[in-house]
Amino acid sequence: MTKHPWRVWAIYMVLAANLSEQQELKQACPSCDAAQLCNCSSMGLDFIPPGLTAKITVLNLAHNRIKHIRSQDLQQAVNLRALLLHSNEISSIDEDSFQSLAKLELLDLSNNNLTHLSPVWFGHLFSLQHLHLQGNLYRDLGESSPFSSLRNLSSLQLGNPQFSVIRRGNFEGIELLNACAWPKNLKYLNLSSTQIPKVTTCIPPTLEVLDVSANNLKEFGLQLPFLKELYLTKNHLKTLPGAAPIPNLVVMSVRRNKLNRFSKEEFESFKRLELLDASDNNFICSCEFLSFIHHQAGISQVLVGWPDKYVCDSPLAVRGAQVGAVHLSLMECHRSLMVSLICILVFLVILILVAVGYKYHVVWYLRMTWAWLQAKRKPKRAPPKDICYDAFVSYSENDSNWVENIMVRELEQACPPFRLCLHKRDFVPGKWIVDNIIDSIEKSHKTLFVLSEHFVQSEWCKYELDFSHFRLFDENNDAAILVLLEPIQSQTIPKRFCKLRKIMNTKTYLEWPLEEEQQQMFWFNLKVALKS
Repeated sequence: MTKHPWRVWAIYMVLAANLSEQQELKQACPSCDAAQLCNCSSMGLDFIPPGLTAKITVLNLAHNRIKHIRSQDLQQAVNLRALLLHSNEISSIDEDSFQSLAKLELLDLSNNNLTHLSPVWFGHLFSLQHLHLQGNLYRDLGESSPFSSLRNLSSLQLGNPQFSVIRRGNFEGIELLNACAWPKNLKYLNLSSTQIPKVTTCIPPTLEVLDVSANNLKEFGLQLPFLKELYLTKNHLKTLPGAAPIPNLVVMSVRRNKLNRFSKEEFESFKRLELLDASDNNFICSCEFLSFIHHQAGISQVLVGWPDKYVCDSPLAVRGAQVGAVHLSLMECHRSLMVSLICILVFLVILILVAVGYKYHVVWYLRMTWAWLQAKRKPKRAPPKDICYDAFVSYSENDSNWVENIMVRELEQACPPFRLCLHKRDFVPGKWIVDNIIDSIEKSHKTLFVLSEHFVQSEWCKYELDFSHFRLFDENNDAAILVLLEPIQSQTIPKRFCKLRKIMNTKTYLEWPLEEEQQQMFWFNLKVALKS
């Protein structure tokens, strides 16, 4: 003892220091005294209590006021498996603070004030499987990956409102790279509230749970064959993600996106989907969407928040109504079909009207009515001094030989001669034929009808007959003279010739005789009728 007094003093000081630390630890956190589970949460600590030993495997220091982690604080806790430091005020960590924690499997540093992440902190945590860093103040992950040494990592949570920049080496720029180094066993990844607008194949394909909520994503199409849970809440998606890249999905949340609808095909493509949260979206309640909703068996068991959180945004008539309670009319749901049927019905009605009109000569009556109305609008008949002809001759073109070569010669060469108006000779060229007919009748004392079977078949003869009848009816005079070139029975005249039938039943008409000795009497009677 006397030979080496400094050694004795050194040993004494070490023992005294250990005893002092154990007393401090016992005072600061009584449950840590010789225990494997040390629970010092919510005790108002502003430091990591000294005296932690290799006996401790779980250390809970959550919900305290710790601001700094020093190199020596955890140096002796070499068997620590879980270290819970969440909900403190930690803003700095010495580089070798976790150097002795080679057996650590869970490290929770969430909800602190860390402004950056250092790769040195995690360089010796070879057994770490779960790392929670969300809720801190870092904006990026640094120039390189801080997790490159964490080969057994299976759960990583990074989200916080300030995390907005991802660089090459961890994720690259502002989008995820196609080539990224990730732990082989990573199953859970939380990138919520990171403000990233796009994710690509840098996301590890081994994931079973992915949370990218509260970002700026407009689409999602990653190939994640093992993914079971996908959280896309509060993004800008307009459609559901494709099912083919995520065939084993069981739970999906697309709540509070810009989803308008999802079809039966999109929904049924997720073969294993058990829960879908698509609430709080602006649904367009189209016929297709409503039909799918109303006829999909068990939809209420799959949709989270059904039916209260599923509300129509359009059409305007059903805005604010629950999707499950909306039923659109047949006209609204089958507009094209109904329009087609209406068009077909209208076409059939028109076809029937045309057929009926053709059968009963409705078009002819309409044209005659129009012509009559036009005639009624004309000024009153010219005074007698403007009468140019003794008679307007109405005849069929097929009877022109008799009219032009026999009757015209007989009457115009008489003494005194008669002035006849013939359409071939006296109509004004270029003038509408109906106007020509009307003017010629009005400028003639009489209208001479040369009746025959051909006359009945002539459309213009019908006009001339009707206009003459208008004049006879309007002026109440005897302006019509009928000459029958061949026998015509009034009952054989078509019904649309009602005026001709009436005239033949009420007026005397002249018949052209075939015997020459009777023809002189015919001409005499005709001339008397023209002079009367």
